[in-house]
Amino acid sequence: MAQSIENKALYRIRGKGEGWAFTPHDFLDLGNRKTVDSALHRLVQKGSIRRVFRGIYDYPRFSQFLNQQLGPDVDQVARALARKFRWRIQPSGATALNLLGLSTQVPARAVYLSDGPDRVYEVGNSTLAFEHTALKEAGVKLKESGLIVQALRSLGPERITPEVISKIREWLPKPLRNRVLADTKTATGWIYSAIQQIAQEDDPRG
Repeated sequence: MAQSIENKALYRIRGKGEGWAFTPHDFLDLGNRKTVDSALHRLVQKGSIRRVFRGIYDYPRFSQFLNQQLGPDVDQVARALARKFRWRIQPSGATALNLLGLSTQVPARAVYLSDGPDRVYEVGNSTLAFEHTALKEAGVKLKESGLIVQALRSLGPERITPEVISKIREWLPKPLRNRVLADTKTATGWIYSAIQQIAQEDDPRG
């Protein structure tokens, strides 16, 4: 039974791809908490997964260039904690800009707005902070929508240039553009206008 749960958990983890972070709560459909904890502990011992800190694990990313494992993906850790505690979260402006590639600065402190309590975690060499707040644009369902809305709000309408629109369009996969557009229709006017531009089809003339 335990071996079966271990294999099923590993299959799910690999299916999510490198960098995915998770908690035992993501596997409680496979067995009880004690059995899941034991299965994840064995996977850590085998080197299949990594323990980030107590109760949080990840499927490590590996850099061929550096020939070593990379540090945990802070955004993935934030979302794993949000799933566990049933928090709604949104990245703060600076964090969203970094995740979208609109800022070259890698913040040492990744801040997420949350409807949960204030919490701080150390993730590798970074700090992950959750700040309790009344979430604006909380109606968005897609994480991509939340990222874009927060990044645009952080920039402000005067800094929404064609280059910014182009960069976000390149980042956002085509199949998601119309979904994000529909997801953000209740956003502030100038933000929704920018998202309309992002969702437009690429100019075939280049």
